[in-house]
Amino acid sequence: MFRSLVRLQNQFGNALFLRKVCPRSQQSQFALKYSTAAAERKRFYQDVSISQGEGGLYEINLDRRKLKTPGGKLFTVPNEALAIAVATEWDAQRETLKFYTMHMTTLCNTALDNPTERNKDQMINAALKFLETDTVCYRVDEPHGLVELQKNEWDPVLHWIENRYNVTIGSSSSILGPEIPEATRDTFRQHLNSYNFWSLTGLEYVITQLKSVVLSLGMIDRHLSVEQAVLLSRLEEEYQIRRWGNVEWAHDYDMYELRARTAAGALFVHLSSESSTVKRKLLQD
Repeated sequence: MFRSLVRLQNQFGNALFLRKVCPRSQQSQFALKYSTAAAERKRFYQDVSISQGEGGLYEINLDRRKLKTPGGKLFTVPNEALAIAVATEWDAQRETLKFYTMHMTTLCNTALDNPTERNKDQMINAALKFLETDTVCYRVDEPHGLVELQKNEWDPVLHWIENRYNVTIGSSSSILGPEIPEATRDTFRQHLNSYNFWSLTGLEYVITQLKSVVLSLGMIDRHLSVEQAVLLSRLEEEYQIRRWGNVEWAHDYDMYELRARTAAGALFVHLSSESSTVKRKLLQD
């Protein structure tokens, strides 16, 4: 993942002017307010660049205009790696800006504006709610083919996370689902609390996409690839499609869109870590 980011930086380095373009005192006072109100709009800028501002935070510049959030805040991110990822999204837009494809920008806006005004505890509670209805924990009791498919594909991931975090989760075909021990909730609560606010924003987004804490942590811990996590989250749907057929273009669109959102969320989690952590992981990879 981080090698891809380095290749991305090398590929877009000249186009993005990935450096401090000029001192803050010389930069235009104009500020651009990014809005998600419209799904698309005509591209109105030529160059995308990043610059380091007050407090060591990084800003995104479209020509000489500073990007702002929908809430009117200056768009700033905690490290250069995340700034590169966001700037690349803006640079990749062609004649028309398609905001619904700019997942990194949207996640940054969410972290900056915090439109629901939640704190970390509330975000953790929302994420843990998915543990009660986790995709890999709810099993069918028929047809036999799907029962075996769920067992063969989901059980290894479930066993992995139980060993990885020393917890008990289990699975059930009951409509009530498995009973999650309080000790398991406490373990995951403690783990989620170790994330900073930005990373937690991305992780909750991934959990929402996959409807699974198990698959999300499996991917964030790099036990699963994005493709594997998405496929496992759609296991029953894929089984039904193989059995009954599908509208091919619709299936492909849904699959690729879910992959894009999930990949963006996972990358956001890693890049939103403290700068020292990001640098350490880059060196390790």
